[in-house]
Formats: sequence, C-alpha cells, structure tokens
Amino acid sequence: MRKRLFFPAGIAAEILLLLLVFCVWQGSGQNQSADQETAVSAGARGIAEENSDAAGSGGGEKAEYIKWVEFNVSYEALNRAYTYDVETYQEDVHLNWVELLAYLGARYGGDFTRYQEADMTQAAEKLLTGGSTIEEMAADMEYYGYYREAYGAVLDGMVGEYEIEKPESEDSDKKVWKKFYGLKAYSPIAKTFPYTDYDDFGVSRSYGYRRNHLGHDMMGQVGTPVVAVESGYVAVMGWNQYGGWRIGINSFDGKRYYYYAHLRQNIPFAESLEEGDVVQAGDVIGYMGRTGYSTTENVNNIDTYHLHFGLQLIFDESQREGNHEIWVDVYPLVRFLSQNRSEVVRNDASKEWYRKYSMKDPAAEKYLKNDEQNKNK
Repeated sequence: MRKRLFFPAGIAAEILLLLLVFCVWQGSGQNQSADQETAVSAGARGIAEENSDAAGSGGGEKAEYIKWVEFNVSYEALNRAYTYDVETYQEDVHLNWVELLAYLGARYGGDFTRYQEADMTQAAEKLLTGGSTIEEMAADMEYYGYYREAYGAVLDGMVGEYEIEKPESEDSDKKVWKKFYGLKAYSPIAKTFPYTDYDDFGVSRSYGYRRNHLGHDMMGQVGTPVVAVESGYVAVMGWNQYGGWRIGINSFDGKRYYYYAHLRQNIPFAESLEEGDVVQAGDVIGYMGRTGYSTTENVNNIDTYHLHFGLQLIFDESQREGNHEIWVDVYPLVRFLSQNRSEVVRNDASKEWYRKYSMKDPAAEKYLKNDEQNKNK
C-alpha cells in the first residue's frame, strides 16, 4: 500500500508555490530564460508603476512606456547589421541596422549569445530580394515592437548623414567639407590614446553603499581627451561625490543620457564648455582623471586613472532619477565604436586638445534652428 506524505500547512504552501513558479518558468518558452521573459514582458507592455501624475501625463490613466531594457546585442551583430545598412544606402532596398537587430532580438528573446551570422544573412537576403518586408517578417513576433523601440533608444542617433572636414588631397593641409553616410558616433576616447577595458557592468561597488556598477570603465593615462560619443547638449557638469568631476550630455531626441565621470583634477573640462552648450559627436569635452569618492570637490580618491562611461535610456521623464533609471551595458557598443575615434590636436599654448576635423551633424543643426526659433517667439 502506497504511503501518503503529509506536510505542515506552511511547508505545503511553500512547495505549492515553488511548483507553480516552476510551471510558469517551464511555460515561458525555450527561447527565453525566466528572467528575460519577465523583463521583456514588463518592458514590452510598458505598464508604468507610477501613476499619471508622477509620469506627468495628467488624467487618471497610467502612462505606458518601456520600464526595462537589457541591451545584450553582441559586437559581431552590431558590426554586421551596420555593414548591411551602409552598403545598401541609396539602393532600392535600404536595410536599417536597428530593424535587423530588433528582428533578431525578438527571435532570440534578447539573448545574443545565440547569435549566428547566418541568421542575419538569411533575414537580409529575404529583404533585399523583395520577398518580404520587415513588418511582414516580424508580424508574428509578439515583442518585435518592444525590441525596435528599445534598441532604437540605444542606437538611433548613431548612423546617418553628416558632413566632416577632410584633407583636400593626401598630402594637403587644406581642408574641405565632404558628405558621408555612416557611423557618426565616436568612441569616448580620442584617437591614438591607449586604453584598456573589459565588461565590468554590474560588478559590485562599495563606496557610500553597496551597489552595482552601472557603467563601463576605460583605463588610460591622466589627461587623455574624452570626446562626445553622440551630438547633444550638456545637461549637467560639475562635481558629484561618486563620479567626481563629471559631464552629462542628453541626445537631441531625449532618449539617451551619456555620463562621463572621474575627470581630471584641476582642469577636468574642455575650455569654455558650459551647461546648455551643444556639442557635436567627436568634440573634446574633458580629460581623463581619477576624481571622486569624496564630498569635497577636486579630490583624487579613485585608485586608477580611468573614464567611467555610462548610457542611460529615457522613455519617460520620471525615469531620469530614482529607482526607475535604466542603464545599459555598453561594452559591446564601445568595441563597435572603437572603429571611429576622433582625431585631436594640441594647442601648446593653452595645453588644450581639440578635434582636428570639424563635423556638421544635421541633428545638431536642426536642434539649434528649433532652439533659435523658440527664443524668437
């Protein structure tokens, strides 16, 4: 005769709960882990935890926006999608690199450890032959829209048309303006300056309180010129006890906040740079140092000279500060951007560094024009 097992009520409830959680996890699909499914579902549905007043929407309904993003797109996928985008520019079918990445993100459940170049090649060829559109290919993908918006928030400002100065000829000192389509975002570290890095996003930090590292550290030499990754406007600059001398730059579309911290003692910022200034991608904005971890300004309390580079995503103004901030792992993105490093020259009199070749970003020109029009109203 089979014996029955009896458990106290509390233990029985716990076992039942564990079984329920296991069943839910099993049912979440082979393409996504339980954590990924939870994060994607919350982000894709965009159900805000804040009420409409906190979100600034007015009325009695809750605002809908993405609450969480895990940006796990690999360097290899970024590079391949970008190549397709540039090579098909002005062709009958122009492949958008963010759409390609979003399609694969929806296919992989955001897990780019599963990335195979053949998957992207197959998708690209299907689009290029006119056999389908990205909308048709993604029609049955529940979360394609989420990945398009999430990945677009990271990448949309980085590729496009721009003008930049170039030498008139190989041996000429004369500069001329030339138009290009391609990568108009830059590595945070100026060209020829050495640095080392590794993927340190999420590692533990203990100053002040135990927390996770929400940025990417790039170790180098004191005084290394730090450049703007994307064109934008300076939102904040000054002292922060954690970041030391730091600069925060907003993208023009308001989706990205770039954070550059631990800048040099005494002369942390580029000459004449002020809050509110518009900067072009590739402009020198400051210099590498090791300031921070002090409530007293201009103190070197960081052990190693390095740049802390962070990228925060903004889908709603309530996410700018507090518990709902979204910071993403930029290590693969920094690897990708290393192919475009701003060339700089030194003014020996002022000891300041400046970009060698000026740039005209249409996004910056549009912002300045709109700003001027608003001032004249």
